[in-house]
Amino acid sequence: MKRICSIYRSSKKNEMYLYVLKSDALERVPEPLLAAFGKAIHAFDLVLTPERKLSREDIAVVLANLEKQGYHLQMPPAEEEYIEHLPEELLRRNDPV
Repeated sequence: MKRICSIYRSSKKNEMYLYVLKSDALERVPEPLLAAFGKAIHAFDLVLTPERKLSREDIAVVLANLEKQGYHLQMPPAEEEYIEHLPEELLRRNDPV
């Protein structure tokens, strides 16, 4: 199953993204979610297949959500997760001497 997807970033929340089918645009996204999301700023389009790897999302979940509800919301990483993935050199700079 191949899907052409448009990805939008939120104007209200850093690192929050909304995946939608390109053919549907934002039509199937509920109004309350759009209001909470803020202005949807088009980031890029992407072809999604079950074999494709995504950096922070499970492709099977994204495809299932697109099929079932017409969108997938990617939430920002938790602060602990963000700190966990900082490069070692940045973490060392903040260590007390």
